[in-house]
Amino acid sequence: MIKGGLVVTDAEETQADLLVQDGRIAALAARNSAAAAAFTADRTLDATGKYVIPGGVDAHTHMDFPFGGTFSSDDFETGTRAAAWGGTTTIVDFAVQTKGQALREGLDRWHGKADGRCAVDYGFHMILSDVDDGTLREMDTLVEEGVTSFKMFMAYPGVFYSDDGQILRAMQRTADNGGLTMMHAENGIAIDVLVEQALAAGRTDPRHHGEVRKALLEAEATHRAIQLARVAGAPLYVVHVSAAEAVEQLAIARGKDLPVFGETCPQYLYLSTDNLAEPDFDGAKYVCSTPLRPREHQAALWRGLRTNDLQVVSTDHCPFCFTGQKELGRGDFSRIPNGMPGVEHRMDLLHQAVVDGHLTRRRWIDLACATPARMFGLHPRKGTLAPGADADVVIYDPYAEQTLSAATHHMNVDYSAYEGKRLTGRVETVLSRGETVLERGTYTGRAGHGRYVPRGTCQFLG
Repeated sequence: MIKGGLVVTDAEETQADLLVQDGRIAALAARNSAAAAAFTADRTLDATGKYVIPGGVDAHTHMDFPFGGTFSSDDFETGTRAAAWGGTTTIVDFAVQTKGQALREGLDRWHGKADGRCAVDYGFHMILSDVDDGTLREMDTLVEEGVTSFKMFMAYPGVFYSDDGQILRAMQRTADNGGLTMMHAENGIAIDVLVEQALAAGRTDPRHHGEVRKALLEAEATHRAIQLARVAGAPLYVVHVSAAEAVEQLAIARGKDLPVFGETCPQYLYLSTDNLAEPDFDGAKYVCSTPLRPREHQAALWRGLRTNDLQVVSTDHCPFCFTGQKELGRGDFSRIPNGMPGVEHRMDLLHQAVVDGHLTRRRWIDLACATPARMFGLHPRKGTLAPGADADVVIYDPYAEQTLSAATHHMNVDYSAYEGKRLTGRVETVLSRGETVLERGTYTGRAGHGRYVPRGTCQFLG
């Protein structure tokens, strides 16, 4: 039993006690009610003065991910352990189709990376790198098996890039099979021209990564992806939205009642091109794509989260160590591996947004738990506190203060993107399917506790 806390979901806030049995939530009852008094338990956790919230659902991570001649520095063991420390109890990671290979080969490879190593539950999206008739047929099979979302890239020509024809064909397939297309929306062909021109002119520092990946090219690609989805009659989820102009495109589409959704990430809400311009190559720590934007874009992102033109905050957790990995791009920003660490701090950074007045408590839970669970077919098993749901529960201290630092975080990366940032609020205790994985700031979890979770289809579609 968890007693004495303020239970916060996306739907309501109640002073209630919560009963867990056999890895699921058995019951909730209002504080001091006859029903609560009837609860009996082998073990009681006292949440007095704390919030009791659903475990976080981070629908965008890249563990052990190949990029730029190296691999992200967190594997499924270290990355899911860090997630647990941060109150995230489910991740959805990305399996990669290698060009010329079947989707099944990529998915099996990612199952091999994750199986028996995860501290919390996990699912997979599928990255499409090679759209042909075989790929299209396999998409149907994967949806039936619970891999119900497919990521495509308008960026990275020669690596993950798909052209408009391939994108259209894949979207048409999802319109038929119920899958959801996730889009990295940047005009990669144009960006490559600007990269080439910048390097030729001697502009090689990390800050130029942000300058060549222009906001207008994110907006243009977002617009194009929306129109292709309309032609296909398919839903669209745009990942890691960073630019005000891209939010505007999503708002226009949603104003027409189109099934178009958008995600942003904490780095775009709290960091900016000022970080990319840090001296002594330190800006390389903040190289990710879409890139950090000038600070004035942040207001549009916060507004989009409040108006529901953006529905989800994920991390795009894809860390590379500064030493030996980010340094691959010294003298050539285009060789800096793209990605940042973040899976451990998403819940806390969004609670800080509550403290700062950007979001309500219920909206915090909506963005971090409930909507990602619904978007990717995990609700009501994940993302809420209701009888029958998995007992993924976080006891959260809203008054504890902490300072983020590489010296104290648990991600396998040698820097913090938020070094020295002070936050109010901290995860205290975490249950995953009723098993304690973090207790009052002591890690009690284990590799192999986390299970693979097949997913249903997007629950926002009629």
